[in-house]
Amino acid sequence: MNQSEFATLHGVSRKTVTKWKERGWLVFAGNELDVGASNALIAKYRRDGLEVVTQAGQGNKGGQKKTSVTSTSKRVTVNAGETVEQATARILIATGANMTIDEAKRVKENYLALREQLEYDRESRQVVAVEDVVKAVGDEYAKVRSRLLAIPSEHAPRIHRLKTVQEVQDALHGIIVEALEELTRDGGGINA
Repeated sequence: MNQSEFATLHGVSRKTVTKWKERGWLVFAGNELDVGASNALIAKYRRDGLEVVTQAGQGNKGGQKKTSVTSTSKRVTVNAGETVEQATARILIATGANMTIDEAKRVKENYLALREQLEYDRESRQVVAVEDVVKAVGDEYAKVRSRLLAIPSEHAPRIHRLKTVQEVQDALHGIIVEALEELTRDGGGINA
């Protein structure tokens, strides 16, 4: 089939078919136009898609099976220092972004819905950023460290006056329990 016949087949001008050719949407086998391969490229890249167009006697071919970008069994994670938009771009690059316009619209709508769900979960505190948890845990460990390091200077004179190992052991046990209870009463940390 030549370009003129292909234009008639699609109900467009020859100038439109020439533009398609310049864009690389037409596939040629020698001097003849490969209708099936060209139709597939046009359906993939044309904004409004493509109505099913076949040569007489060929019949309609089955459409491509739709697949999702990520399977539901795989977890999508936002890496440290990465925004949701950056994570989305990373996933699209990893899975290949060669989709038709309709597939891209579907993926975009799914992405927007998932992003809204994540924002809702963050606002309702059902999820928290890993960085926030790391900071809170680090702050709590710093408090524990400071309190435990203060014990020798605070209690050395009293322990020095004790006579037996059992008295020293009991005194140290009481001091440690008191320090841990004090830290527990502070509460602030992760649960705040």
